[in-house]
Amino acid sequence: MTQIPPADHGVPAADDAGGIDGRLPQGGAEADDRDHEVTSDIVTTSVLVIGAGAAGARVAIELAESGLEPLVVGKRDYGDAHTTWAAGGINAALGSLDPEDDWPIHAADTLNEGHHLNDPEAVELTTKHMPDRIRELDEWGLSFARTDDGAINQRYFGAQSYRRTCFVGDRTGEAMLETLIDRAKALEIPYRENVMITRLLSDGTRVDGAVGFDMETGEGLLFRTNHVVLAAGGFSAAYQRHSSRDDENNGDAQALALEAGARLLDTEFVQFHPTGMVGERYGEEWDGRLVTEAVRGEGGRLYNADGERFMERYSPDQMELDARDVVARAIAAEIREGRGTEHGGVYLDISHRDSKYIRERLPTMVDRFEKLGVDITAEPMEVGPTAHYTMGGVDIDFRTGETGVDGLYAVGEAVAGVHGANRLGGNSLAETVAIGKLVGEHVSEQVTAADHEPTITDGQRALAEREFAALAELAAADGDATPETLLEELGDLLWTHAGILRNEDGLREGLDHLEDLRARTADLQIDGDRTSRSFEYAVDLSMSLTVAEVLLRTALERTESRGAHYRTDFPETDPDWRQNLIVSADERGLSIRRRGVAEPSEPVREALEEGYALDYHHLE
Repeated sequence: MTQIPPADHGVPAADDAGGIDGRLPQGGAEADDRDHEVTSDIVTTSVLVIGAGAAGARVAIELAESGLEPLVVGKRDYGDAHTTWAAGGINAALGSLDPEDDWPIHAADTLNEGHHLNDPEAVELTTKHMPDRIRELDEWGLSFARTDDGAINQRYFGAQSYRRTCFVGDRTGEAMLETLIDRAKALEIPYRENVMITRLLSDGTRVDGAVGFDMETGEGLLFRTNHVVLAAGGFSAAYQRHSSRDDENNGDAQALALEAGARLLDTEFVQFHPTGMVGERYGEEWDGRLVTEAVRGEGGRLYNADGERFMERYSPDQMELDARDVVARAIAAEIREGRGTEHGGVYLDISHRDSKYIRERLPTMVDRFEKLGVDITAEPMEVGPTAHYTMGGVDIDFRTGETGVDGLYAVGEAVAGVHGANRLGGNSLAETVAIGKLVGEHVSEQVTAADHEPTITDGQRALAEREFAALAELAAADGDATPETLLEELGDLLWTHAGILRNEDGLREGLDHLEDLRARTADLQIDGDRTSRSFEYAVDLSMSLTVAEVLLRTALERTESRGAHYRTDFPETDPDWRQNLIVSADERGLSIRRRGVAEPSEPVREALEEGYALDYHHLE
C-alpha cells in the first residue's frame, strides 16, 4: 500500500465534527465575508438523488415505483443532463440481426475491452439485464430504430463481436433521457433544478444528508436524509480537450464521496475517444466535441493528410472499429509523426455511403456539420482524440450501490467497475439503466418509517454551518487569480501530463504543477455573488483539484500499460498488474492499495475461450 502524507496531497484532514474540512478554495486572506453570509433552508427527504441524468432518473423511478418519494437534484434544468450527448446507442444482446449473440458474449466483449480489470459481477449484471431494460424503454415510448420486420434495429460498434447497439439515429442518449424524464414526471417525482451540492454530511462511516446552494438565488441548502445516491457523472471535463458539456463532469461525485469516507477505484483510466472535433478547423467552442462512434459503426473511414487509410497499419482486422484506446493512440501517432492535417487532426470520411442512408442514420452529425459549412455526405470531417469518459470512480457493490459508508450509494459514470481499463462503446447508457434499477430496488428496501422524518443532530448542524461559512468566505474572495484561469491551467496540466501518453517524469511534474495551482487558490477572485458563473467555477475547481491529484497519483502508481492507461516508460501489459487500485483518504492523507480482480462465471469464461470477434469486412 502506498501512503501519501497530508503535506503532499489535496484532500484535507478530518475535522472534529466528522468528514473532511477545508476542501473549498478559501479566497484571499483579506476577504471580508460580513456581506456574504449564507441564508439557508432545510429540506427533508427519505432519499436524495444527486444527479439528474439517466442513472439518477432510473434510480428515482425505481424508488417511486416502490412507493417512495425521492428528491432528485441537478445542476441544470430538468431533462438537461450530460446523458443527452451520448449519441451512438445502447448495448443489449437482443439478437435482432445476429441471433447468435447472447449476454455471455456481450460480457466477454466488455471484459476484453476492459483488459480484464472489470468487476465480473458488475459486467454480468449489466449484460444479463440489458435486454429487459431495452424492452422496458421500448414500452415506455423510446422510439428505437426498427428493422423492416419491426424488430429493434442494432448497429456495429467498435470491439463488439455482433451488432448489438440499439439506437435512435445519432441522438440515442437524448431520446433515452426524454423517455426516462417523461416516466419520472408521470410518477410525480420531485425535482430541484440548479442545485449544486458542495459537501455530504458524514462522519466517515455514515452519511446523514448534504449541503449545497441554489445556483439561481445563492441560498444555502441543507438536505436532511438518511440515504444519498450519488449519480453526478465522471471527471473527464477536467481535461483541456474533452467531449463533455461545459461545466459538467468536473469530478463532483468522486470528490464528494472521497471526502465522505468512501473509496475511489481505478481513477487512472480515462478514455480518450478517437473522434472529437478539431477546434482549429471548426472553432474553439467545438474543440473536442464528440463525433459519435456511430459514424465509424456505419462504415466511416479514417485517413491521414497523405490520403492513407492508416488503420491498416495499426489494426488490419478490425480497422476503424477496433477498441477506442487503440484507435485513439493510432490517431495520436499519425499526428505526432507529421501525417496529421494542418489543423492538427485526421480525416473521418463516410461519403462513400449513400447520401440518403447517411442522413437517415446520422441526422445530428449531418445537421451539425452543415451548419459549419461541411456536407459529410460528400466530404470528410476533421477529428482528433478527446477526453471522453472516466472508467474510474467510486468503489461500490454493484448489487446494491453501497459504498461502504452507511447511507451512501453511487451509480452511473460516478462509479468504477463495469468498464475496467477501457469502456466498450454503447455500454455507458447500458450501465445507467441496468445498475440504476438494481440500486433503486436495494435502496427502497433500506428505507424505514423513521427515514421519512429524519432529525438533525448538533454535529450535523455544526458541519453544515462550517460549510456555509466556507461558501461565504469563498464568495467574498477578492484576490488576483480567477477560477476560470485556474481551471484552464488544470485542463492543460492534465492533457500534457496525464493524457493519452504518460511517463513517470511527466506525472511527477504534473503533481508539482498541481501543488502550485492549489496554492494559488488562496488568492482567488470571485466576480459576482453566489449566483455567478465565477462562483460556480470556483466550486468546480475545488472538486477537480481533488480528483486530479488522485488521477495523477494512481497513474504514477500503475507501472504498466493497460487499456486507456499508456505509460511510454512501461509500454507492456504486466500480468502481475491485473489488480485494481483503491484510493481512500483520512487524516493521514491519501492511501493507495491494490486489490485482486475476481474471475467471471463459467458461461462468460466459455465465451472468452470461444474467442468471438467482429468481422469488420461485413461493412466493406
